[in-house]
Amino acid sequence: QVQLVESGGGLVQPGGSLRLSCAASGSIFSWYAMGWYRQAPGKQRELVAAITSGGSTNYADSVKGRFTISRDNRKNTVYLQMNSLKPEDTAVYYCKASLLQRDYWGQGTQVTVSS
Repeated sequence: QVQLVESGGGLVQPGGSLRLSCAASGSIFSWYAMGWYRQAPGKQRELVAAITSGGSTNYADSVKGRFTISRDNRKNTVYLQMNSLKPEDTAVYYCKASLLQRDYWGQGTQVTVSS
């Protein structure tokens, strides 16, 4: 089992940047596929970006070219660098770890993009 703690959210102006972090503990982090999801009020949770244990990445079309997911297995941490933020990026961002058909979620961190 793995425990996840997100950090780095906050209020930012349109066009600004934030970097989210998700620290993992309790298991062998490098084995897990990791993902960032978000949920805006009244909407379903959606995939933002994912990275496999081998480092392959994929992104939602809405964030391609603006967001970058990365992982540091030495620090048991996955990151989401978010640039050129838009008001529609406002949501609670969640980290997910997946291994052997089991998923583990963090508690989420709020990102608000507003002037």
